[in-house]
Amino acid sequence: MNTQAIPPLSKDAPTVLEMTNISKSFGAVTALVDVSIKLRQGEVLALVGDNGAGKSTLIKILSGFHQPDTGTIVSQGKEVRFASPRDARAQGIETVYQDLALVGDLSVFHNMFLGREYHKRFLGLNLLDNRKMREQAQLYLDTLGITIPSVNSTVDLLSGGQRQCIAVARSIYSSPKILVLDEPLAALGVRESAHVLGLIQNLRQQRQVSVILIVHNYNQIFEVCDRINFLHAGEVALDASTADTSEEELIRIVKSGLGTRAIEAAAAEIRPGLV
Repeated sequence: MNTQAIPPLSKDAPTVLEMTNISKSFGAVTALVDVSIKLRQGEVLALVGDNGAGKSTLIKILSGFHQPDTGTIVSQGKEVRFASPRDARAQGIETVYQDLALVGDLSVFHNMFLGREYHKRFLGLNLLDNRKMREQAQLYLDTLGITIPSVNSTVDLLSGGQRQCIAVARSIYSSPKILVLDEPLAALGVRESAHVLGLIQNLRQQRQVSVILIVHNYNQIFEVCDRINFLHAGEVALDASTADTSEEELIRIVKSGLGTRAIEAAAAEIRPGLV
């Protein structure tokens, strides 16, 4: 993957999302504690952390599945509250979860337009316009650089990486401002992961869609991401540019201890001003 062709994120790129002091508890379990993140136009932000760190809760709040106990969300310069996923989508926030929400026995082009099908009138009947959907799906996948055997193929005949790309492409087709990818590389092989990473890299190169990427493989973070937010025990313990650190440094920081203070101390030892 050629990262040299990726233009640096403009210093003047506007902030498209701010989540400030977000806290969330489920009964006696505290999932998030005053979490604050920012996302700029065209930026790819890696959200990392161990299981139970609060990553899934944070994106479910952003996606409208959960409401925060405290804190604010500002999207496109306006404070918003999401009572449902529909509210989040109305603000241009699309989320692709690990289950992908694809229908295996439907064709690729039918999955691309699931819930927003094109129709045509014929002899007084309202029929699916399969030809238009097929052509539009092929054109759009070609534009994104996604290669599959045929848009007529059923999804269950595709590889895991190809399915992930179709799910991402479907979300991008709705012209989101923010795309959230929940561990899109989980359970994928090297070759399949390369398909998905290539798609994310294409989005990064265009700098039109802002992406939040939940990922566990630190090497992949430095391939396609501009910035890292490390969550630990419901807190953002590290916020760093990928240009200012490395995979080795990130691993050392993560292993340095528990909590924000320990990570800040380790970061200061490695490279002053990192945190």
